Amino acid sequence: MSDFPFFDFDSGEVLLFDKPLHWTSFDVVNKIRRTIRTKKVGHAGTLDPLATGLLVLCTGKMTKKIDGIQATEKEYLATISLGKTTPSFDLETAFDSEMDITHLSTTEIESIIKSFIGEQMQLPPMYSALKVDGKRLYHHARKGREIALKPRSIFIYSMEVISLELPEIQILVRCSKGTYIRTLAHDIGQKLGVGAHLSALRRTKVGQFRIEDAYDIPTFVSHFNQIQPNTNPTQNQ
Repeated sequence: MSDFPFFDFDSGEVLLFDKPLHWTSFDVVNKIRRTIRTKKVGHAGTLDPLATGLLVLCTGKMTKKIDGIQATEKEYLATISLGKTTPSFDLETAFDSEMDITHLSTTEIESIIKSFIGEQMQLPPMYSALKVDGKRLYHHARKGREIALKPRSIFIYSMEVISLELPEIQILVRCSKGTYIRTLAHDIGQKLGVGAHLSALRRTKVGQFRIEDAYDIPTFVSHFNQIQPNTNPTQNQ
């Protein structure tokens, strides 16, 4: 980033960031909004706190492009752990079941994974940010409420097995808007008959945008403050 570009945030910019682990998507928006001192900042597609990778931010007039960016194809590098399940389908909640996986073969696992390629109906996870009756689903889930959910149409364009070292499988997934990789991990485990959860997730592409072109947040903030000497450092804490 030695050649730090000129930005016109009010006219509108699309900024790519590598979201750190445990940060919410709003944490990133809030940090960048305070750094660049521009009120109109939004993200084009949420990443869970336990996920890392590409988060697309739009500023100023470019916020009108958010819906279009959100509608594009996504790519994720996902690690699925077989044999254990959690209510949230990831590591946000504690394990609630465990099954033996020693009988599984590589051929069987790869065959099941390939069976998920294509159009399908997918249920969103209860531990998600979708709203029901004005509240996020995870609020209902944390209070033990059962909510009837409707499946949604999604499309898995490709699923490539990157590594297979049981109990973990690492896959590269290209999918449509609205796909929950946590649910995909859960469903793969169910189809294999052993259960599974998502143990790591990294978003690598959103439409034309790639993680290789994303800014590291501390580096972006540091460089921006160097070229904006009037920025109040206390604003960026």
